[in-house]
Amino acid sequence: MIESAVYDTKPYDRQYLSQAGGDRSVAWRFHDFRLGADTAGTAAGSQAVCVFVNDRLDRACLSKLARVEVRLVALRCAGFNNIDLAAARELDLAVTRVPAYSPHAVAEHAVGLLLALNRKIHRAYNRVREHNFSLNGLVGFTIAGKTVGIVGTGRIGRIAAQIFRGFEAKVLAFDLAPSADWAARHGVTYADFNTLLEHSDILSLHLPLSPSVVHLLNAETLGRVKPGVFIINTSRGKLIDTTAVIEALKSGRLGGVALDVYEEEEGLFFEDHSGEVLLDDELSRLLTFPNVLITSHQAFLTHEALTEIARVTTENILRLESRQPFLEGTTL
Repeated sequence: MIESAVYDTKPYDRQYLSQAGGDRSVAWRFHDFRLGADTAGTAAGSQAVCVFVNDRLDRACLSKLARVEVRLVALRCAGFNNIDLAAARELDLAVTRVPAYSPHAVAEHAVGLLLALNRKIHRAYNRVREHNFSLNGLVGFTIAGKTVGIVGTGRIGRIAAQIFRGFEAKVLAFDLAPSADWAARHGVTYADFNTLLEHSDILSLHLPLSPSVVHLLNAETLGRVKPGVFIINTSRGKLIDTTAVIEALKSGRLGGVALDVYEEEEGLFFEDHSGEVLLDDELSRLLTFPNVLITSHQAFLTHEALTEIARVTTENILRLESRQPFLEGTTL
């Protein structure tokens, strides 16, 4: 039986991975701590390691994995900016990911964040629990007739665009590789990035992280957005310059900000810090704004997504054991 060490695990990881595979099972070794150069030695005896977004697989870590005869790094996520792929190739370490576990889950969460923030649902919920049934301060706007800018039209961005079209919103999209056929079918109009910024009432980010898009929304680009725009980010935290967003919120240029990701989330998100002082000053400042709503990287967290993540991850590990090709589209 093949063995895999699993890092940065939570109860739902253990549950879904343990149930995957059917009669063909993997011997899972679950660890609560993250994988990095300092913890790579704990993978000894495993042929594969299974990691998540905050595990750090730099050259030093990968070298240690190779020395203890690990052969596969299985990312149980779509993003891979936390792994040195060039080093993995040099060390003959196979790398797989889950490229499309549930684009609907993330797109639906993005729309849900907007609805909650715009219609003040989170504030109304807290009021009613205290028997305060006043409607003062809870005015929102209808999405119908507004212009929604979708930045990135991969699987998730396309579904988000289609959902917003269902609200009878006008949808503009920006992507370096536009899909004219898809846009025509769904009534979506591609535009350049500046046009998107200038005309969007709602701006939703759906881009993978790469060096070219780090701080895509910064002081300069935020200076070009339509005043009062609502910004949604369920993609990667580093797409947004937090300092610039705070200044734009203070000046009143932004109508609202809904985030499921944060550029310095490592060590914060996925953990319970309720009994501690929050030492991240910028996150603390964001949480003071009444027109900011933050969730802790939970957009993927649906039964369907967790099932697919476990299925793809387990199947690739089992294929390593049987020397079969990995699932199509999952190798890096």
